[in-house]
Parts: sequence; C-alpha cells; structure tokens
Amino acid sequence: MEQREIVLRAIGVLTETQEMVRRLNDGDELDNDLTQLGRLVSEVFPTIEIPAGSDPEEAAELAIAALMPASVSLVEAFAFLFTQLAKVHDEGRTDVNSTELLREIALRMSDPGGLEAEDEEE
Repeated sequence: MEQREIVLRAIGVLTETQEMVRRLNDGDELDNDLTQLGRLVSEVFPTIEIPAGSDPEEAAELAIAALMPASVSLVEAFAFLFTQLAKVHDEGRTDVNSTELLREIALRMSDPGGLEAEDEEE
C-alpha cells in the first residue's frame, strides 16, 4: 500500500473516531464491527511466516523485519496529519474545523499534483 493511500485511510480513521466520540457523548452505543483502524492495520501489516525450527531470536528478527516498514508508514501518516491539525490550531484559525481540514487534506492527497504544488509554495 502506498504512503498516500495510508494517509487517506488514516484520515478515515480520524474521521470515524470523531464520529464515535460524538456518538458516545450523545449516549449512543457503538457497533463492535471492525473499525477503519482495524481494517487499515490488517491491510498494512503483512502476514509473517516463521520457518519451523527458528529459534526465538531468529523469529523476532523476522517479525521485526516484516513489521517495521508498515509500522513506520502508519506512524508517518498519523504524524503528518497531527502536524497539519496542530498547525491550524496553533495559528488560531477559526475558519476551518478539524473535519473540514481532514476533508481538505484528503482532497489534496487524492490529487497528486495538488499536494506537490502546495509544497512548492511553502
């Protein structure tokens, strides 16, 4: 899965979490179905096969080697989104809320030329 797609999926996770918090605050019960976060994690992290006869150290090394790239990609996606949200917050902007900002980021991420053009402006 490309990093751009992981960021878009992370936006879905954050948006879903906002909705879940709103529903909980309203006293609603939540479904126990697999959340977007669960689906994202299951799609990003690979299945690991440890050969029979591997000692614990070898098994750990194989697991780390298989899981590290996915872990870094997920952390990068959420860190990117956090910095975007924090920047708007720190600037004291009141013309956009977090849901609108996430939607705007998703639109920019969906248009490869849009994000690159913005990076050149900064």
